[in-house]
Amino acid sequence: MTNLAERAATEIGGGKFDRRALLVGGGVALAGVAGYSVLRDVGKPRAAVFVARSQRYDGPLTRTIADGLTATGLEPGSVRGKRVLLKPNLVEPTKKSPHMTTHPAMVQAAADVFRRWGATVVVGEGPGHVRDTELALFESRMQEALDEAKLPFADLNYEEIRRTANAGGASKLAAFYFPRSVMEADLIVSMPKMKTHHWIGFTASMKNLYGVIPGIKYGWPKNVLHHAGIPETVFDINASLPKTISIVDGIVCMEGDGPIMGSAKPMGLVLVGTNPTAVDATVARIMGLVPERVRYLELAADRLGPIVERRIDQRGERWQEVASAFSILDEPHLRKLRAESGRLVT
Repeated sequence: MTNLAERAATEIGGGKFDRRALLVGGGVALAGVAGYSVLRDVGKPRAAVFVARSQRYDGPLTRTIADGLTATGLEPGSVRGKRVLLKPNLVEPTKKSPHMTTHPAMVQAAADVFRRWGATVVVGEGPGHVRDTELALFESRMQEALDEAKLPFADLNYEEIRRTANAGGASKLAAFYFPRSVMEADLIVSMPKMKTHHWIGFTASMKNLYGVIPGIKYGWPKNVLHHAGIPETVFDINASLPKTISIVDGIVCMEGDGPIMGSAKPMGLVLVGTNPTAVDATVARIMGLVPERVRYLELAADRLGPIVERRIDQRGERWQEVASAFSILDEPHLRKLRAESGRLVT
């Protein structure tokens, strides 16, 4: 039986169009659509994101991170003689909840890469829920790793601060006060734990940089930022910082009531990228969330980096091959972040 397309072809122009003509015309139409997409992307930012699977904390993380950095455009020579600040997530660590904070092995491996490339490396963090930074370092076992690798640590909650204008402008805050170690860094490496977040859906590279904001000035848990709007200040902080890249600990993640009360979700992933916006959009897709519906990514889109998939060049594994939907709280503001009918949006 003649299908609808063929019937339409015979009806157009009094039957003068045959099946071949219809197919050719369809090809031209598809080419036009593709061309339109290309035109829409002219002048828009692109970025690469590296995804590694089957990763372990006792595995070759140094090689994985080095491969990811070079695959996404960071040349080893570009950091020689530079000061690199590694910023892990130590929000509220306990020895019984390693899925809450960045694993020390990730920090050691990243430090090894940058040191081999000739950089001076400092680890810095301003925990959002713990005023006693020494306790956070002890409970997370980070202090052991720092001592073993002879890595200096900057307490970003208590360092002297410098005022910097708010370059984002999404929140009402006119400026930010950043710690000295942040302002002196040539490169800031956000090293988050991949996990859900009960207010904004998930936390990764960009939200992790709340930890560069000093508690001594902004309170605990950075109350000034919360009152000014979490998505807005996440975007504003990232827009106002020096050069920032991402190395994500997705080996053992957190789902459910994150970023503190959730449960462990093993994923075996490490994500690396020189554009945190693109990295976070990829993290969202892996978790089963729609990046365009995440408010801070919506604000960052095309201003700080790309979030649409066609402008994010994948390196290593395809995100579709490692995706596994994370459980989230059953709240209206979180449900809307989900891909329709459980499908992952591409």
